[in-house]
Amino acid sequence: MPSNPIDVYITNLVSIYGMSYEDAKAMAASLFSIDIDKPIHEQFIDYFSNLLQGNLGESYLSTGTPVIDMIGAFLPWTLFSVSLSLLTSFTLGIALGIISAYKRGSLIDNILTGLASVLRAVPNYLLGLLILVFLGVQWNIWPVQYMRGAYSSGITPGFNLPFIVDVFKHVLAPFLTYVLSTFGTWMLAMKASTISVLGEDYVTVAKAKGLEERRITFSYVGRNAMLPLFTTLAISLGFIFGGSTLIESVFIYRGVGLLLWRSINGRDYPVMQGVFLIITISVVVSNFLADLLYSLIDPRVRRR
Repeated sequence: MPSNPIDVYITNLVSIYGMSYEDAKAMAASLFSIDIDKPIHEQFIDYFSNLLQGNLGESYLSTGTPVIDMIGAFLPWTLFSVSLSLLTSFTLGIALGIISAYKRGSLIDNILTGLASVLRAVPNYLLGLLILVFLGVQWNIWPVQYMRGAYSSGITPGFNLPFIVDVFKHVLAPFLTYVLSTFGTWMLAMKASTISVLGEDYVTVAKAKGLEERRITFSYVGRNAMLPLFTTLAISLGFIFGGSTLIESVFIYRGVGLLLWRSINGRDYPVMQGVFLIITISVVVSNFLADLLYSLIDPRVRRR
C-alpha cells in the first residue's frame, strides 16, 4: 500500500488542522519512534523476537498503547456479535436447505432459492447500508441511534439489565445484516447436499424398512448432508476472531473488524499484524478441532 503511518499522520495534520508540512513533520517525528527505512530482515527479527515474548508491539496511531490491549478491548464484542450471527445463519440455512430440497420444484422452493440467490449476491456492506437507510431513516422502524456503536454513550457498562438490553438493541442491525448476507450460502449448499443424499441407497433402504419419515430426515439425510458443510463452518468459526470488517465499519460497531479497518486506513502496521496473526491462529486451531470432532458426526472415519 502507498505511504506509511508517518505520511498519513502528517497529511491529517496538514489537511485537518491546517499546519504547515514542516511543523507537521516535526510533530510526527517526536511522536513516532520507528524506523521505516530499517532493513526488512532486521524488522522481522525484531518483530519475531518480541512475538515469542507475547509482545505484539505498540500502536503507531495510539502512541504507547500495546496492541494486545487494543485487541483485547475489541475482541469480546466481535465474538459476541459474529458468533451469534454465524450460528443463527448456519442453523437457518440448514433448516431452509432441507425444506427446499424436500419441496424441490414447488413454489416454496422457487421462492427460497430465488431469495437466497439474490441475498447471497448482494455485498454485505451494501445490505448494511440499505438496512441503515430504510429501516433507520426512511421508515423509522429501528432508531438510528441503535445502529451506531456497541452501546449507548449515556449508559454505564456492567452486568445489569439496562446495559444488556441496550447491547442487544445495538447488535440487532449488524446481526440482521450478517444473517441476511450469509444464510443463502448455507441454504443453497445444504439443498444441493440434501438432494444428493436423498438419492443414496441407504436412504432407499431406510424407507423400504418402514422407518419414520422424521427419523430418516434427521438421522439419515440431515446428518449426512451436513458433513460437507462442517469443514466450512469450522473455517468460518476461525474467522470470527477477525470480525466482519465492512459490516462493523458501516455500523461503527466496536469489534476487531472496525479496529482492523481503522488500522488499515491509518497504516497502523503493528495492529494490522496483530489482528492478522489472531485470525491465522484461530483458523488453524478451528481446522484442527474440526478434524478431531469429525469422527463424532461421520461414523465412516470413527476410530475403533
